[in-house]
Amino acid sequence: MIKKTLLVLTFAFIIIGCSIKESPEFRGVNNIKVIESTKTYITIKGDALFKNPNVIGGELKADGIKVFVNGNEMATVSSESFEVPAKEEFTIPLKVNIPTDSIFSNKNLGGLIGSLFSKKIDVKYQGKIIYKVFGFSNFYDVDETETIKIKL
Repeated sequence: MIKKTLLVLTFAFIIIGCSIKESPEFRGVNNIKVIESTKTYITIKGDALFKNPNVIGGELKADGIKVFVNGNEMATVSSESFEVPAKEEFTIPLKVNIPTDSIFSNKNLGGLIGSLFSKKIDVKYQGKIIYKVFGFSNFYDVDETETIKIKL
C-alpha cells in the first residue's frame, strides 16, 4: 500500500513538474477607460492581459499598483486574488475610484485645464502583480500609460 501511494505521488510530481513550463506571460494593461463619473468620484478601469501556457493555474494578485492621472498620483489599486486558468489567455480588472476633490486640487490645476481643452487625460498604472503557484512566486512589473478621452 505504501509503495502504491509513493508511486502515485512520484508520478503526480513528475506530471506537475513537467507541466509548469514557465510563469504566465504578462502582455500589458489594455482598455484603460473611465467607466463611471459622479460628483464624488471617477472610476477608472484597465485590464491586465496575461497568457498562461501551463496546464496548471495558480493565483494572481494586484496589490499596491499606483494610478497616476496627468502625472499626479491619485489612488492605489488593491484587489482580491484571481484564479489563473490553465492554458488560456485572460485578463484581470484593475479598477480604482478616484475622489474628484483630489483631481480638482490646486496641485493638479494646470494639468486639469489642459485636459479640459484637449478632452484627454493620461492615466498611468505603476506597480507589481504577484503570481503564486505551489509556493513559487513571480512578480510582474506594471508600467503602462494610456491617453484616454473624457466626456465633458
